[in-house]
Amino acid sequence: MSMKTIAFRLILSYFLVSFSMQAIAETVIGSTKAVPGSESYLIGPGDILNVSVWKEEGMQLEVLVRPDGEITFPLAGEIKAGGLTTRLLSDELVRKLKKYIPNPNVTVSVIRTVSNKIYVIGKVNRPGEYTATGYMDVLQALTMAGGLTPYADSDKIKIIRRTDTGTKMKLFDYDEVVSGERLDMNVILKAGDTVVVP
Repeated sequence: MSMKTIAFRLILSYFLVSFSMQAIAETVIGSTKAVPGSESYLIGPGDILNVSVWKEEGMQLEVLVRPDGEITFPLAGEIKAGGLTTRLLSDELVRKLKKYIPNPNVTVSVIRTVSNKIYVIGKVNRPGEYTATGYMDVLQALTMAGGLTPYADSDKIKIIRRTDTGTKMKLFDYDEVVSGERLDMNVILKAGDTVVVP
């Protein structure tokens, strides 16, 4: 790799860091997209929720979303919370509770989230675990990890994802994406994804 190419990558990384961090800030400040507690955020295993029923003593609880995605709540029993928004979970609780309580007023909020972690490892400046505070794509994840080191194989980056049917891998070519040629590679990451930079 020539010094000219390394210098170009360093300059490009600087601008990408500035642009992506601004975009992330705008996502968090100016939008409710997938921010924990917003109506778009999807509840996941490990999240801690505050569930309260107005004017019902003993029905203001902090509940943990179990690994199977379910929670337990008095009178409602077992409820699937994983994959739902707080609004949808609230509606489901209302549906179950109104058998016992007339016109229940249920509020659900996310206290703490651990379900939207992604991981960046390999030849980046700050490898580690990161929380996706919005719809995070691969370039944004690499930016949060401080960008590629000068010796990274930028055309052989891998995205590893565990699914119900097994582990899947996608390739990511950094140079083609930043040049605008293969923007389809810059996919939105899901909780638990690992970005590997060889």
